[in-house]
Amino acid sequence: MRYLATHIELPPGLLSSTVVRELLRLGLEQYRWFVPMRYGTGSLEEKLDPKHINFKALLSFYEENERLCIAARTDQDFLWLSPARPDSVRRYGSLILETSPKCANKPDWRAAHIEQVTELMRLLNSPLAFAGLAEDIERKTERLVPEEVGQRLDFTVKNYSEGLAGLFWRNFFGPPFVRMFDERLASLPAEHRQNLGHGLVLVQPYELASEAGTEHGDSRERKLIAHLGPECFYDHVHHLKPARLPLLETH
Repeated sequence: MRYLATHIELPPGLLSSTVVRELLRLGLEQYRWFVPMRYGTGSLEEKLDPKHINFKALLSFYEENERLCIAARTDQDFLWLSPARPDSVRRYGSLILETSPKCANKPDWRAAHIEQVTELMRLLNSPLAFAGLAEDIERKTERLVPEEVGQRLDFTVKNYSEGLAGLFWRNFFGPPFVRMFDERLASLPAEHRQNLGHGLVLVQPYELASEAGTEHGDSRERKLIAHLGPECFYDHVHHLKPARLPLLETH
């Protein structure tokens, strides 16, 4: 099964119940991402009545487990909210939304996607979000490292504090990354750049998510990376982490 994935990266710290409640209201009632039927973590054993969504039960589960997954009847559509405590090993969390790639073929869906991600980044105080085919995201964020016996799975960058794994179909840059790119971002051709307001900028190498991994898509990504600065991105040829990193606020 193929997926279209949207990753909204979260700064260190748990989300308040108020923020999570608004997130769920937006996603399940206003945006209507999918018809929610199940929730939990790994097993999704808890059931939902989609006609009367029990937000109190969802919030209670999040508060107890500090994470929450909500899915449709099948695994094609789901959201996975996984913030991280500042003192945890992960430190940085994420909100992941997955759906069918066919959705991105519809102009109305693509327009709404930009508006929704922008609104959620503001709500969640996210400095970075990206969207694309799940397999394209995996090939840029994960790699198999040979060992004496077999291989181990590693990450090209563990989180946004280590820089960028690459460019995807859609790349939503918040203030730390806008400052990092500086005038190079402002000078991108207008067909690839859109100012979303509130310090957010969208960079999109190609129109359709299905172009990822094609010769045309890869060529567009390379050209934009060369313009923005290769040192800001993971080097997939030599397996080197980004040399230039965003200046993040510390609290």
